Amino acid sequence: MPSSFVLTLSCPDRPGLVFAVTRWIAEAGGNILDSQQFTDTTDGQFFLRVHFALAESRELASVSAGFDAVAAEHAMTYRLVLAEQPLRTLVLVSREGHCLNDLLYRQSAGALHVEIPAIVSNHPDLGRLAAAYDVPFHHVPAGDKPAAEARLLELVDELDIELVVLARYMQILSDDLCRALEGRAINIHHSFLPSFKGARPYQQAHDRGVKLIGATAHYVTAELDEGPIIDQGVLRVDHRMTPADLARVGRDVEAQTLSRAVQLHAESRVLMNGPRTIVFD
Repeated sequence: MPSSFVLTLSCPDRPGLVFAVTRWIAEAGGNILDSQQFTDTTDGQFFLRVHFALAESRELASVSAGFDAVAAEHAMTYRLVLAEQPLRTLVLVSREGHCLNDLLYRQSAGALHVEIPAIVSNHPDLGRLAAAYDVPFHHVPAGDKPAAEARLLELVDELDIELVVLARYMQILSDDLCRALEGRAINIHHSFLPSFKGARPYQQAHDRGVKLIGATAHYVTAELDEGPIIDQGVLRVDHRMTPADLARVGRDVEAQTLSRAVQLHAESRVLMNGPRTIVFD
């Protein structure tokens, strides 16, 4: 069967970059299915995402090796993946199941380009939800934080995990774990941060009479809730809504925003540019 690949890259902008990539694809016997590019004029960086198919089946390593010379010539940082291969994703949760349920449903319905081989939680509460989708559930108490994080990394290695999703995992990851998962861990939080930090953010929002609530999905970094933003969602609210109402609609926004961010990452549509992201549609 023909092979389909997604190539993403970034490099200093200069004339001839698109030509160099498309010529290489053509010479490899490829056909471009979709292509998007962007030049950040603030720092002169060029970004490209190309989805292409080859007439004959090829191994990923072989195709990647063939692009190395082009990448070296133009100082490109690139990533090449098989387009049809779902991203192996480990989901971390605590007690709230709305984000986990949304991810599991979309994955089971074929609407999310991931494979979830396991769920990890610092509480046993969501074990039944995991079982309903026939996904192995690992209860890893967070009392001994170094031991818990060591177990997380063991599972990442054992299960060949490519992405870790914090689906309302109410634990702060250590700097070492954040560095180990750099660029491959996504978190979700309510957009009231940093305006309403700490406990009961929806109560704080209600007390201040907010008119918009939302959620932000971002990459995990050592700086708490300051990682590069992938996606955001927002809804209008009004004075008639109680704190419980805000929390209810907030959970919906959180789940939808996190799933969109996971899908964007799984389809190689998110490229890093320092503390910011380039997100291709």
